[in-house]
Amino acid sequence: MSRELSQASQPKPPLSPFVQAMYSLRSLLFLVTATASSSLLAQDPGVREYDERRAASPAPSVQTGEVVKSAAVLNSMEVLDDNQPIEAGDVISMRIVEDRREPLQLRVGATGEVNAPHIGLVKASGRTCKQLAFDVKRRLELNYYNSATVIVAIDLKRQDNPNERMRTTGYDINFFTVYGQVLRQGKYELPVDEDISISQAILRAGGFAQFANPQRVKLVRKTPQGNKTIVVDLDQIMRRGNLEYDIYIRDNDVIIVDEKKVNF
Repeated sequence: MSRELSQASQPKPPLSPFVQAMYSLRSLLFLVTATASSSLLAQDPGVREYDERRAASPAPSVQTGEVVKSAAVLNSMEVLDDNQPIEAGDVISMRIVEDRREPLQLRVGATGEVNAPHIGLVKASGRTCKQLAFDVKRRLELNYYNSATVIVAIDLKRQDNPNERMRTTGYDINFFTVYGQVLRQGKYELPVDEDISISQAILRAGGFAQFANPQRVKLVRKTPQGNKTIVVDLDQIMRRGNLEYDIYIRDNDVIIVDEKKVNF
């Protein structure tokens, strides 16, 4: 026992120069590796240290309130508003889910109609969002979709928009009329803040019917000297792109699309 204690108390022999050099080299390699790792962490934007504050931050909250009624976030027609009627001058948004596009913002004209995607003018005034949506759905399923999902929401009521209230209740509401070989004959509102050309007027009336003659479309305009008739070749405009012939519509203009003459 005393021999073991005596041996333990004796100092250890010094390390050889070779062993000391190996220890120094290992320490140097460890220092180089640590330095390189720190430099890589600082330079690589894809590497981030764990941030307890970031991990503890709450997830963004879901917006609530009126915005959930917008046509941009709804996907079911059953939850559409079926109480408040749409009025002339209201601004509504309409989205066809199957189109995979952002909602269209539409102003209800003085005639109570809106220009719905794919189908043209549809009566909106006096209907709720749900009633209008199901009417547009029915029309779309006649020609465009096997099953359509239409979302409609009121973005701004006329009484909440002073400019619109003045415009729709004043005497500055203009109209034009389309007769003849178009899909939807009738009287259309001519916005005072928008220029409508004769080709656009035909499109608002649903386009040409099967037997229309687009080369001789008549535009009848009232002047102080009496009615003036202008003959426009819409084939040059709508098929060949000669837009210089695409004249603008004025208040009380009447467009007449004659039937194409067929020789048997």
